[in-house]
Amino acid sequence: MSDRVEIDLKNRKAKKMMLWFGMISITMTFAGLTSAFIVSSSRPDWLDSFSLPSWFLISTLSILLSSVFFQLAKFNLDKYAGDALKESSKIYKHKKNVNIYLCFTAILAILFVISQFLGFEDIISLGFYFTGPGSSVTTSYIYILVLLHLLHLFAGIIVLSIVIIRFNNKKYDKIKLGFELALIFWHFLGALWIYLFLFIKYFS
Repeated sequence: MSDRVEIDLKNRKAKKMMLWFGMISITMTFAGLTSAFIVSSSRPDWLDSFSLPSWFLISTLSILLSSVFFQLAKFNLDKYAGDALKESSKIYKHKKNVNIYLCFTAILAILFVISQFLGFEDIISLGFYFTGPGSSVTTSYIYILVLLHLLHLFAGIIVLSIVIIRFNNKKYDKIKLGFELALIFWHFLGALWIYLFLFIKYFS
């Protein structure tokens, strides 16, 4: 094995390790918050009958589908790289598919964000605010959990935008690590939201 290849492998492992450490840190943060949510649910002022607006279900479906499209983009990227020395028609087809699936991923990510804010509008219309006289412990926790996840999703959208730009600048023809890391992070954000959605739905 050449020194160059060995260095590339070490860099690859280091970057993946950094991503995993980051995701573990995020998971621990949400684990702490959801634990506090459970403890607070025994308070006398807890809202037992509160239910999430249907917009949050739309959010869930959106992020699930976005993960599917992102994975399809990766599948076509592998095909595109594999056909790099073959027929130009195949190269064009797979490149086009990657762009289409990445665009669908981005559209669904935007739909996720919009449906989240529409969900908050519904909560506010019911008279529940984050703080102040109209707030409750239940909805305050929901605001914190959802907005914190949304903050991480904004980071994911920035990463997705970079992936789209880099792909069209032919940065993933040989080295696809950045694409792979973005895909892992996106799947993580999707899984995290599904956990939060089911958790809030069950405990509230």
